[in-house]
Amino acid sequence: MWLYITYIDSKVTRYLRDVSINAANITQVYFQTATMLISVGLSLMLLLSDVEAATERAEYDYYKYHPMPEITSWMAQLAEDHPVVTLINYGQTYEKRPINLLKIGLDSEQRKKAVWMDCGIHAREWIAPAFCQYFINQILQTYKTDPTVNQMMKNLDFYVTPVLNVDGYVYSWKDNTTRLWRKNRSPGPPGCSCYGTDLNRNFDANWGTIGVSTNCCSITYGGTKALSEPEAQAVTNFLAKQKDDFLCFLTIHSYGQLLLVPYGHPNFTAPNYDELMKVGLAAADEIRKAHGMNYRVGSSPDILYPNSGSSRDWARLVGIPFTYTFELRDNGTFEFELPEAQIQPTCEEAYRGAMHIITYVHEKTFNGAVATAAAALWTLLLAAGATVTPSLM
Repeated sequence: MWLYITYIDSKVTRYLRDVSINAANITQVYFQTATMLISVGLSLMLLLSDVEAATERAEYDYYKYHPMPEITSWMAQLAEDHPVVTLINYGQTYEKRPINLLKIGLDSEQRKKAVWMDCGIHAREWIAPAFCQYFINQILQTYKTDPTVNQMMKNLDFYVTPVLNVDGYVYSWKDNTTRLWRKNRSPGPPGCSCYGTDLNRNFDANWGTIGVSTNCCSITYGGTKALSEPEAQAVTNFLAKQKDDFLCFLTIHSYGQLLLVPYGHPNFTAPNYDELMKVGLAAADEIRKAHGMNYRVGSSPDILYPNSGSSRDWARLVGIPFTYTFELRDNGTFEFELPEAQIQPTCEEAYRGAMHIITYVHEKTFNGAVATAAAALWTLLLAAGATVTPSLM
């Protein structure tokens, strides 16, 4: 672009230098110069129009499904363009592909709390990675203008993995015969010709006890042991290093329009089950406000089916207090092949639900802590017989 402008500029300069202006030809020179400048202006306008059009074409489309190379490039570009974004590699798949996440948050001198979100643990659930990409974009678009999101960015770091099961996701894009692939791509145990382990049956949470298959060809095969798969190991190892920092763990799936709370095993109940349900039901209300879609809320045995070895259950067992599985659209019409026309409304409603949960956790942790400290101070002052002006509290 700049080379072309320089060329135009030199052409005008050369023309004006070569023209001898006097009373006889001043009118002719005026009109010739005006014509030249108009021509240059039109050329420049066309050039800028072409550049703008190319920029628009290159803009990332959040309302279409993207193959893994495009998602990888998008992640790298965000980290380059936004100072609040850091690209982190935290593992490697069986086929030696990197497992990457984006850390999003404002710098702080104090240790921050954190929110985890992963998508694409099941390869065929394409709407899940689409939502993670949408979620990241929304956070980056709003934190400078929305005071609530800005405060969250100061207090929290968001760790978002757009595609956890990278090998499986790549394989699901291979052709029509692989589109509904669910598992990862590690080979089965000796004597088994089938590939893949269900990563959401491979975590160390009542592993192998219920809702899981020992048949290596089954779509719910849980692996040879808990954490046998590199993808499950990567999540476990990363979170274990700072599990006390994480307040919230959201894992995004499809389909069914559900918000699932721990645990998947019917014999176990989360210690904060009532609060998880309260927050989940309020999140479902927020989801409904977007496009009228109803999401059911409950534990997996209550509203779906029992299972063991899920990442959600593992996260709750290690002490992360608010853990949820989102099962996005739809209710079975398109199942795992949700049309691209439904990406936008699905993401809009799920974003409202996720942000309700995150906002609740943030307010409870930070504003709740302030209120608790104020109450404690009030009690101490009363015990000391101090007189406190209510308007100052």
